[in-house]
Amino acid sequence: MSEPAPASGTSEELISERRGPVQWIIFNRPQARNALTWNMYGKLVELCEEVNRNREVRAVVLTGVGGQAFVAGTDISQFRSFATEKDALDYEAAGNRMMSTLESVRVPVIAAIAGACTGAGAAIAAACDLRIASPSARYGFPIARTLGNCLSMANYARVVALLGFARTADIIMRARLMEAPELLATGALNEVTPDEKSLPRRAQELAEEVASYAPLTLWATKQALHRMRDRLILEATDSDLIVACYMSQDFKEGVEAFLAKRKPNWKGE
Repeated sequence: MSEPAPASGTSEELISERRGPVQWIIFNRPQARNALTWNMYGKLVELCEEVNRNREVRAVVLTGVGGQAFVAGTDISQFRSFATEKDALDYEAAGNRMMSTLESVRVPVIAAIAGACTGAGAAIAAACDLRIASPSARYGFPIARTLGNCLSMANYARVVALLGFARTADIIMRARLMEAPELLATGALNEVTPDEKSLPRRAQELAEEVASYAPLTLWATKQALHRMRDRLILEATDSDLIVACYMSQDFKEGVEAFLAKRKPNWKGE
C-alpha cells in the first residue's frame, strides 16, 4: 500500500477514505507540515461523529500527507488574532472538544506517525488508542522555546498517561523532541516500521487486526482506560494558567518570532 495521498487536484485539508473496515482520516496540508487550521479542528470532530454513526467501520487510522509530519501543531499565524482572554479560553475549549470527540470514537483509533508529531499533533496522538511510526517520527511539545503558551489540564493528563510525570516534565521543560527509538522504549509507540514507505501498509494491517476482534471488548477497554486517566483531572482547573500564558507579552513575542523565523526574546511577562 502506497503512502496516503489526496486525489489529484483536491484542496481538502482533511481527507476521509474507507479501506475495507478501516476509516482513514488524513491531514492534508503538506505545505505547512499539516499544521491545523480552525476548520480542521471542526472537520475532525465531524468525521469522528460520522464514524460513530457507521457501524461498518471497525477501526480508524489517522495520518498525515507528505511524510514530513503527522501534524506539526496548530497553524501559528492564526494566533495573531488573539486579543482577549476569551480567545485563549475558547481555543483550548475547542481543542479539548476535538480531543474528547476523538477519544469517544467507539472503535480503536491508530495514529500512523511519520516526521514531526508536535503540539496539537502530539496531543492528538496521545488521544489515540494505538500508535505506530516510521523511523523519522519525532514527538513533543516544544512550546517553551517557540510560543510560550501551555497545554490544557486535559492534554497534560493525556501526555502523563502516555509518558508518565517525569518524562512529560522532561520533554516540555527542555522543549525537546523524542525520536522513534525512545518512544518505542517507553511504550508510547506500539511499533516502528523498518522504513518510511512501509508505514501505511503496516497501519492498515494493524487496523484490520484489531477490527477482527470483539467490538464490545475493545470499546469497554477504551472506556475503562479513559475513566482511570480522568481521575487525574476530576477537580483540576486551568483557566488561570491558560489566560496567564496566552495573554502574555511573551506569547505575542513567541508568535511573531516564530513567523519571522527568529529566536524569541523571553521576559516572563
